Amino acid sequence: MPVYRGYLLSHLHIPPHPLRIRLLHSARLSDRIYMGENYTHFYGGNSLNRLSWLRSNATFVSGLFTSPAARCVVFRSGEPLVVNNTQNGRTVIALAKVPSGELRTVLGEEPFFGQGQHPGEIAGQDIKALQSARWRGPNLVFLGVEEPDSDLSTPTNVEDVRGTPYFAMDATDIPTDDLLNTLNVSESQRLEFAEPRSATAKLSSFDASLFALARTMVDWLGQRKFCPACGSRTYPLWAGWKLSCTSVLPWADNRGKSPCPSSSGLHNYMHPRTDAVVITAVLDETGDRILLGRNKKFPSAFYSTLAGFLEPGESFEDAVKREIWEESGVKVRQVRYHSGQPWPYPANLMIGCYASADSSQTIRTDLDNELEDAKWFTREEVLSVLAHPDGTNIRRREYKNFDEAQLQDQSAKAATAAGPIDPQPLKDQPPFRVPPQSAIAGVLISQWAKGEVPGLGLGYSGATSLKGKI
Repeated sequence: MPVYRGYLLSHLHIPPHPLRIRLLHSARLSDRIYMGENYTHFYGGNSLNRLSWLRSNATFVSGLFTSPAARCVVFRSGEPLVVNNTQNGRTVIALAKVPSGELRTVLGEEPFFGQGQHPGEIAGQDIKALQSARWRGPNLVFLGVEEPDSDLSTPTNVEDVRGTPYFAMDATDIPTDDLLNTLNVSESQRLEFAEPRSATAKLSSFDASLFALARTMVDWLGQRKFCPACGSRTYPLWAGWKLSCTSVLPWADNRGKSPCPSSSGLHNYMHPRTDAVVITAVLDETGDRILLGRNKKFPSAFYSTLAGFLEPGESFEDAVKREIWEESGVKVRQVRYHSGQPWPYPANLMIGCYASADSSQTIRTDLDNELEDAKWFTREEVLSVLAHPDGTNIRRREYKNFDEAQLQDQSAKAATAAGPIDPQPLKDQPPFRVPPQSAIAGVLISQWAKGEVPGLGLGYSGATSLKGKI
């Protein structure tokens, strides 16, 4: 051990002195916990007990769904069903949480999970290809249980569950009138399928996190209808958390066919996907300026932090350095993680970082040709925009710009993570706009501008070297 320790420290150019070793360990520990540990973003902080080990138990999941406490979040083509409540003359938007009993007529015949070959037939629990399977009727996903206490429970049967079980249903193929006619709605309420970004801006934190999970799962099931390995139809099992190829069903006729590769081994295309995106606030040497970019599909005068998808074989730090250089021509260093945000458009995890760079480098946007512009902004410029009533506002009609960007390549798609859309029109526009606090980009920008980032050593006055602090 002493020989190895000396070898290691000599390569780090650190004398193998016990005191130095302790100080080095302390400094590295400080870096590891340096920021972001407890920050909860919009769409994040989901408090459901997902009970993942019970998803394959059809008896348990079906029992939860048919219980009086069960609630269902409903989607149509990615749009959530929301309820508009009139309270004291004001309209309050909330995610519609439909009692599961009101949906039975549109879900088809029981069992809802663990379906056998014929309608009404319950599959044997010992048949792995049919564990909590649902291959007839609209897609239905078990999300988890909202429990009354913060301590997560470990129930073994439905009777042990305390709280509200939540499910998500895809009603895309159900006529809207047929669906709404099955629901009990009071006179003070109005149900409608709403454009998700504008609607979710008004949701509570719990509803927003519930929406993010539900929409991601419903979108995944709706998109993966055919097996990537053999082209056969797929069907959900594990209460919506796994896909399987219909060629592995016990009654499948596979005469003359080779076995589907998905029938053995572990395959990532049969499980829900999350696409990781690095999104970075790049600061100059003084910490008083930030590098922001404007995607070609962004609304007018809208700037944000630079973002891009992780590529195979990359760490977070590698991806940050590559993306910033490809988009702006700027080489960064000292990458530090801040926090993460789930982004359900359709299934991203935004990995928020800070990094430092020499601001004398020439900015160029011609490498991957994604940005229309990129430039450095001072703290004072950003603070003035944040103080402006429309500094983080996006008009409803501008949402089309984000939709168009969403259809482009992956990097442009990542850049659309600018937050929910505020439908109010702009008046007396600020010189530029930045994302709202509901998007991680807005948090990174705002916390830097206001000197609220732990570990950076930055205040309103700035003029603090980032060396050793970021």
